Amino acid sequence: MPRLAANLSFLFTEIPFLDRFAAAAAAGFPGVECLFPYDTPAAAIAERLERHDLTLALFNLPPGDLAAGELGFGAVPGRESAFMAGIEQALVYARATGCKRLHALSGRWPADRPRAEGEAVLVANLRRAAALLAPDGIDLLIEPINPKDLPGYFLNTTAQALAVLDRVGSDRVKLQLDLYHCQIMEGDLAGHLRRLAGRYAHIQIAGVPERHEPDRGEINYPYLFEVLDAIGYDGWVGCEYRPAAGTLAGLGWAQPWGIGTPRR
Repeated sequence: MPRLAANLSFLFTEIPFLDRFAAAAAAGFPGVECLFPYDTPAAAIAERLERHDLTLALFNLPPGDLAAGELGFGAVPGRESAFMAGIEQALVYARATGCKRLHALSGRWPADRPRAEGEAVLVANLRRAAALLAPDGIDLLIEPINPKDLPGYFLNTTAQALAVLDRVGSDRVKLQLDLYHCQIMEGDLAGHLRRLAGRYAHIQIAGVPERHEPDRGEINYPYLFEVLDAIGYDGWVGCEYRPAAGTLAGLGWAQPWGIGTPRR
């Protein structure tokens, strides 16, 4: 049975960020995740997690200047200090909230620049960060993202991400497998789940192609959840989709797994 986490940057956006924790708990979610928590004090987030008996499953490292097109610094030459500063900032939030998974954004990459340069920077950054996070038992994750949604993003396929992970060679650095992006880029989702078992530490889901609820579109998520159960995956499944007509109105897909009705 999947452990479903509501992505509070996508779900319950009808209400202020801190109020989304109560809404997620009332809907039956045992966990939450978000993109960037840094506009909210870490102590305030920790208080909401404790009050509503929620686990913070994942959040991203700081992205830099989103308005200027930045999307993290993991693979960006010359921005190593910004990457490590982001690790330090994220660590404050992880310690306060008990979060054990951080997503390291790789950043955008010019199409005419050799990818080997970016891969070398990313590998070195991940090694340094993993050593810093290890005493707190925190895993660092990298995620392939399709270029239709994020043009120019450095990592687009699982093969690219695995090549980085193999070079890093750390048990504390793993794959964040977003099945929405994987379907768009590669397909064969059940095959990926089976072949990559043990390499991924967090799953994310959304319907393809519109990125609405997981029961809309071309992916059979109930079947994939059965595959994850058979594999023995015990990590979180982040619900990172855009509700088509309001969060609560679209939660019928999750009722078989206890979501959409209040927790007792």
